[in-house]
Amino acid sequence: MLDFLAENNLCGQAVLRIVSRGNAIIAELLRLSEFIPTVFKLKDKSDQQKYGDIICDFSYFKGPEYYEGKMEAKPELQDLDEEFRENNIEILSRFYLAFESVHKYVVDLIRYLDDLHEGVYIQQTLETVLLNEDGKQLLCEALYLYGVMLLVIDQRIEGEVRERMLVSYYRYSAARSSADSNLDDICKLLRSTGYSPQPGSKRPPNYPEGYFHRVPISTTFVSMVIGRLRSDDVYSQVSAYPLPEHRSTALATQAAMLYVCLYFSPSILHTQQAKMREIVDKYFPDNWVISIYMGITVNLVDAWEPYKAAKIALNYTLDTANIKEQACRYSGSVDTLKPQVQQLLKEGFLREEIVLDNIPKLLNCLRDCNVAIRWLMLHTAESAYDPNNKRLRQIKEQVINDSKYNPRILFQLLLDTAQFEFTLKEMFKQMLVEKQMKWESYKAEGSERMLELAEVFSGVKPLTRVEKNENLQAWFREISKQIESLNYEDSTAAGRKTVQLIQALVEVQEFHQLESNLQVCQFLADTRKFLHQMIRTINIKEEVLITMQIVGDLSYAWQIIDSFTSIMQESIRINPSMVTKLRATFLKLASALDLPLLRINQANSPDLLSVSQFYSGELVAYVRKVLQIIPESMFTSLAKIIKLQIHDITEVPTRLDKDKLKDYSQLGARYEVAKLTHAISIFTEGILMMKTTLVGIIKVDPKQLLEDGIRKELVRRVAYSLHKGLFFNPKAKPSELMPKLKDMAATMDGFYRSFEYIQDYVSIYGLKIWQEEVSRIINYNVEQECNSFLRTKIQDWQSVYQSTHIPIPKFPSMDESATFIGRLCREILRITDPKMTCYFSHMNTWYDLKSHQEVSSNRLFSEIQDTLGTFGLNGLDRLLCFMIVKELQNFLTTLQKTTLKDKAVVEVFKALLTAVNPVKGIVANASKVYANAVAKTQKIWGPYLEAIMKVGQMQILRQQIANELNYSCKFDSKHLGAALENLNKSLLADIEAHYQDPTLPYPKDNTLLYEVTAYLEAAGIHDPLNKIYITTKRLPYFPIVNFLFLIAQLPKLQYSKNQGMTCRRAADPVDWPPLVLGMLTLLKQFHSRYTEQFLALIGQFIRSIMEQCTSQKVPDMPSEVVGALMFLEDYVKYAKLPRKVAEAHVPSFIFDEFRTVL
Repeated sequence: MLDFLAENNLCGQAVLRIVSRGNAIIAELLRLSEFIPTVFKLKDKSDQQKYGDIICDFSYFKGPEYYEGKMEAKPELQDLDEEFRENNIEILSRFYLAFESVHKYVVDLIRYLDDLHEGVYIQQTLETVLLNEDGKQLLCEALYLYGVMLLVIDQRIEGEVRERMLVSYYRYSAARSSADSNLDDICKLLRSTGYSPQPGSKRPPNYPEGYFHRVPISTTFVSMVIGRLRSDDVYSQVSAYPLPEHRSTALATQAAMLYVCLYFSPSILHTQQAKMREIVDKYFPDNWVISIYMGITVNLVDAWEPYKAAKIALNYTLDTANIKEQACRYSGSVDTLKPQVQQLLKEGFLREEIVLDNIPKLLNCLRDCNVAIRWLMLHTAESAYDPNNKRLRQIKEQVINDSKYNPRILFQLLLDTAQFEFTLKEMFKQMLVEKQMKWESYKAEGSERMLELAEVFSGVKPLTRVEKNENLQAWFREISKQIESLNYEDSTAAGRKTVQLIQALVEVQEFHQLESNLQVCQFLADTRKFLHQMIRTINIKEEVLITMQIVGDLSYAWQIIDSFTSIMQESIRINPSMVTKLRATFLKLASALDLPLLRINQANSPDLLSVSQFYSGELVAYVRKVLQIIPESMFTSLAKIIKLQIHDITEVPTRLDKDKLKDYSQLGARYEVAKLTHAISIFTEGILMMKTTLVGIIKVDPKQLLEDGIRKELVRRVAYSLHKGLFFNPKAKPSELMPKLKDMAATMDGFYRSFEYIQDYVSIYGLKIWQEEVSRIINYNVEQECNSFLRTKIQDWQSVYQSTHIPIPKFPSMDESATFIGRLCREILRITDPKMTCYFSHMNTWYDLKSHQEVSSNRLFSEIQDTLGTFGLNGLDRLLCFMIVKELQNFLTTLQKTTLKDKAVVEVFKALLTAVNPVKGIVANASKVYANAVAKTQKIWGPYLEAIMKVGQMQILRQQIANELNYSCKFDSKHLGAALENLNKSLLADIEAHYQDPTLPYPKDNTLLYEVTAYLEAAGIHDPLNKIYITTKRLPYFPIVNFLFLIAQLPKLQYSKNQGMTCRRAADPVDWPPLVLGMLTLLKQFHSRYTEQFLALIGQFIRSIMEQCTSQKVPDMPSEVVGALMFLEDYVKYAKLPRKVAEAHVPSFIFDEFRTVL
């Protein structure tokens, strides 16, 4: 019969593909369960209030029209719904595909069974497949994996969450419109079961059998699979565990499969006592906590509580005497095994000949160790016992007391066993590689010795004093030939023959009285030794390695091992060289990967890489978690070193008196620093002793592990300091901004200095790590802060700054800012608010309007540079850009939706437009016309002024930041600054040349301009006022609205020689620089002809009012005209326009007159 797993056996390949896919689906479900968006859990109040109306469970399907109608009634809900869709559709699709694949899996399995039944696979029926070794395994696995999938989904992704996700996917995707979509079936299969994984929650009735029966599976198939699992040794494991008391461990995998499959036939659990008794006697006579898949543990006492037959059968196992017997047995074996394994691990004890002579003994020791560790780890695991269940508590206490359970001792045994196993495996692999070569060399040696002896008896060789003996000569020649003829390939015959040859050599020595000649005796003894070695060598079989692999399985501890983390870390802290022993334990854990990957590999499935990457990644993450104690301990010591260096050790001056030497030596403090430094270097040595290791398919380099660990700890501490240090009380007078920034700068400097100090002792690039990580923290926080301005948010798993190995911690937000960078930015905006302060551009300083005290100056930005570095300033700048964009968008929306929809106001604009036409002329009766228009539109200017001033204020801050960045760039990296300026100029020159003569090339490389911009902004080589923040459409009356707004503000301002334009009354605040810059920024967003018209209107205003004034007896320049002229001057100056732009609208003699008046 054809091999069942052969490429051309369609029947075998079909079921192999199903099982391979099953393992991949479970890995995907486990992977996704880490990425459930928190909003779907609706845990906190804010989420419930915000998203409660757009996230529904299956109650949605009862009346979709009602829910959709509710949303359509509220535009803001629709908007939120759309935003929610954009942010979550990607992850929802991934979840949906995983759910769909579970349904597809069971459908494919049923189809395969139907095909078998209908005879699609020639000569194959369900019965023949179950008779085949591989077929039996695969069919049992197919059913078992389906059960595991359902259990994993319910454990990891709660029912309500699943329903909400499926409904959201249904609403947002196009799947519902396609005819072949099986969304209904998936919803039926995965609707909530009412089960909750929280400890203490009640188990729903008929759970999980009701859940398992949602898609009916052939009862014949189920009962045959259960029959096979009950009676056969499906995986032939018993041969690896010859002792009868190890039987339940040998059959543990099968027992787990049987446990899951029994839920497909609950009648056995409920009523069939004989069968249950048989199952318990065979699989669970001495254990009641089992691992069903990759360390998911189940306690049968709890799981079988509702089933009568199962419960009765299990009571024999749970008899107090039985529990005591098992616990005492394993406790005793731990006591005897611990010294035994430690003896075996002593340096130089495990030599090749000892191993070869004692293979069975060593394997028995390994078996005993692994069985004891398995039983104790599973039966004392916290996760296996629900603390709210009294009976479980009692059983657990009894196990712990009777076995005198001590987690440290058990962990020590696990470490030693893993180390012993690892050493033995490595030796065996080496021996297998050299097996044939050694055998041949022993054979050659033996045969040569015999030839030499033959020559000795020929009497030809002098000095041997052996008389000639032709018989012996011929006999030894014959023996030499016999040894030569031994064949490595036919090991059984060679073994027999070798034993006979050894016997013959013993006899020849006795019969021919050869003992008298020591030389001959020596030759014979040597040859016998070589023949012995040949027998030993031929007995090195691969079966031993396979047995060790089976016995050493640690997959049941995939999750429980976490409870030993603190013990591991504690032992590393005390003795860093422990890491080398832990390496063997991690490798032992990696053996758990064989289980899910075996079938995927056999099926040559493309999932192999992603599944092995997932499990290996999980394991590596765990290794990192354990070893993180090393960087943590290092940083604790570092903090002490810094404290000593800053506070205790005084700097030694360049010259000092001899008698002061003792005071400066400070031996105690220096000794303390040396001691701490030594401790740090010992820690790093510990981790570096762990050689590069392949964990699953991921290569773990200890140097990289150490560096990542140090980075992780640095990120954790710096992020926490920034979060804690930059909190501001808005009511504090004066503001806490500067003192907090100074403190923060000192903290950051402490971190920086400690890093600089330690880098040589740990052999890492401290400065590089510092720069990279601090920039990552700040950029990530800026990105998160800017998320609140974005419609499509950047999730953590999409962020380029976030990393899984070195995560940046997220802290809950306390106010409207999500992060420290937002709090800093809003505090700066609060203290420089144009309603409270007055900004003097020539001094770069803000003063309080009422008290005239200085509030802030450009020193603020150099302080931020000291605290957060260039990245911090650059991040603030980015955040301000987002705020300006939002402010401008809101402003224009208000303008379009309210101002330009107000008929009375629009009439005023129309009337004024008629009055000022043509703009080149002069308005008759000017002051009345203008005053009238301003009076009629007074109510709209309040919000208008606020928006314009806010934008102006932020532009001033951006200018200050650009100045600070440029200044520090020229100091700290003048070559970079110069290179960037030149590159910028040459690029602009190329672009200008192209627009003057289109035949010349335009800088083609699109990314170049984009990338250079980022550099220029970081170096402060840019003008925020020239930036286009938003795209705009044409707006009616726009120049006239702005012109009216400006002349409405002029009466509130006055001109003074020392201070320029200032506010008249503190009660009605208008700050001049933000006003000018705000207007400039707003007009910059529109077509330049709007600016032209706006300036022309101001020019006309000045000319018309002056015309009116000259008719008076004593011509005096009105304050509005002074204000308007100042606006023109400043506008031209800030916008970097040529002077003639202003002179086109106002005759130059007025400007000259205006200067003399001032």
